[in-house]
Amino acid sequence: MRMVELIEKKRDGKALTTEEIRYFVNGYTAGTIPDYQAAALLMAIVLRGMDDRETGDLTLAMAYSGEVLDLKDVAPFVVDKHSSGGVGDKVSLVVAPTVAACGLPVGKMSGRGLGFSGGTLDKLESVPGFRADLSVAEFKAQLKQIGIVLTGQSANLAPADGKLYALRDVTGTVQSIPLITSSIMSKKIAAGADAIVLDVKVGSGAFMKSLEEARLLAEGMVRIGRAVGRQVVALISDMNQPLGYAVGNILEVREAIDTLHGGGPADFRDHCLEVAGEMLCLGGKAGNTAEGVRLAKETIAGGRAWEKFRQLIIAQGGDVRYVDDPARFPTATIIETIPAPQSGYLAAVRADEIGMAVLTLGGGREKKGDPLDHQVGVVLHCKVGDKIEAGAPLFTVHANDPARRAEAVQRVLRALTFSDVPVPPLPLFYGRLA
Repeated sequence: MRMVELIEKKRDGKALTTEEIRYFVNGYTAGTIPDYQAAALLMAIVLRGMDDRETGDLTLAMAYSGEVLDLKDVAPFVVDKHSSGGVGDKVSLVVAPTVAACGLPVGKMSGRGLGFSGGTLDKLESVPGFRADLSVAEFKAQLKQIGIVLTGQSANLAPADGKLYALRDVTGTVQSIPLITSSIMSKKIAAGADAIVLDVKVGSGAFMKSLEEARLLAEGMVRIGRAVGRQVVALISDMNQPLGYAVGNILEVREAIDTLHGGGPADFRDHCLEVAGEMLCLGGKAGNTAEGVRLAKETIAGGRAWEKFRQLIIAQGGDVRYVDDPARFPTATIIETIPAPQSGYLAAVRADEIGMAVLTLGGGREKKGDPLDHQVGVVLHCKVGDKIEAGAPLFTVHANDPARRAEAVQRVLRALTFSDVPVPPLPLFYGRLA
């Protein structure tokens, strides 16, 4: 079997066999297939697609490229959640400790930034000392001890996805339903959770731009999850504007901390409560989602979610003084608030352009292995539907380079559309699949 033949076959729109998919996944994981050939096949998949059987085969090949955890010796029932990627999406930082504080263990393998979408691990690594490279033994021990783990893919867990995830980020091969499905579900299968809530984003700041695409992705992931015996619920949520106000690693951590203390932006807080409610319902801690939302609300209000977050930071080596006092976090050298150029109603936000503005500032990766500037980012001061007066604060840019600051400011200004007439606010969710 030759890799070039697989590339040509998919280029020509033909389906790859189960054996061919395994050959590719195993060869790339082992290092016998180079990046340039893997990238060529990924691009062919983006352009030509994969059928359900191919997508399922790719998911399982990636999941079984390493160890698949059995967590029954750690906890009788473990839940997980995953987002398909968005701008300002720091949901896991609030939801995971909230659910774990309710007595439902959360074992989560997260990813890094992908394209204009920030990664959960990048945000957590803003906390000095935080380790996102736990071994399988450490993963299981921590889950048993404190009921929560938030780590990256170890060398033994879905290693194929770890390599492909980084390659897709820098080769223009992110936006593909089969590749997104297999990436998310391979991690979920490998991590061993019994139940999974999938947060499928749709809109300008998501990889899925239309409701039809989002539903196809959600249906595919639910189908694969059920096929391997997992309980799965998928929520289709809005990403036509950033979630919350902050976009950028340290800025998002601070917003998550505020939310865990009972504050935070209303849209972000309500989104987190809904996801947590679904997880608590799947895990049997609540009879329905509404009851789960109430329990999550009480857990945050009572301070238990915050204490669980602190436990997570301490357990994974993070300096808890930074989360206890967010003023300790370093700040960008340039912090500038941009006034609204006109009066009116905020009619639309190109969330992807906000994400790209943060990438321009250095808060994301332009090529594989790029270091991140955790201090930079953008904080919006309004939501779609808000009335704004000319000269009022529109957004604040946090930058460490004057030229990058100027480019980011122009990107954000171009991303915002105003209207002279009232505009309704955007919904948080569009649907639920189970």
